[in-house]
This record gives sequence, C-alpha cells and structure tokens, in this order.
Amino acid sequence: LRQRLQANTRHFRERMQAAGFEVRGDHPISPVMLYDAPLAQRFAARLLEEGIYAIGFFYPVVPQGQARIRVQLSAVHEPEHIDRAVDAFIRVARELDMPGISAP
Repeated sequence: LRQRLQANTRHFRERMQAAGFEVRGDHPISPVMLYDAPLAQRFAARLLEEGIYAIGFFYPVVPQGQARIRVQLSAVHEPEHIDRAVDAFIRVARELDMPGISAP
C-alpha cells in the first residue's frame, strides 16, 4: 500500500506540475498553491461542481497570501481517478483565467 500511495502521489504531482501548477512537498496531502484566498474559494467550489472534493485553505488557517487547495491522495485511487482530478484542475484554472496553466 505504501508503494502504491507513493506512486499515486508522484503521478498527481508530476501531472500537476507539467500543467503549470505549483504543488509543494512529496507527501500524499498535496498543497496546490494559489496564493489568493478568493481564488482558492472559487476554485474549490468549481472543483466540487466537477465532482472533485478538495478543500481551499486560506488565512487564518494558513499564512496570509499562502492560499491553497489541499488534495489528499490515497492508495485506493486508480490512475484514472487522478487523471480525472488533474483534468478538472486544468479546466477550472482555464475558466478562472489563471496564467501559465496548460494541458501537458
């Protein structure tokens, strides 16, 4: 299970970074940095509409100016689940006019 979790985490991070997102760390709880609190709120709401449950964190939970979307990966996720989530991140980022995001 540990190897599967590490592989899932790596797959998510690599696809997200290739698309232009900043994903910090190498652990299964992966922060996707957005830096802007209102953007993180809108982004999380749109992801939910896409069927992806991810939480937006912003001040006072994290330091001001460090807003992010927290994604929690699991060993039971299949690669197609992760790909679907990444594709949703890309669609939402484009809808919200985030610069530097592209489909890898």
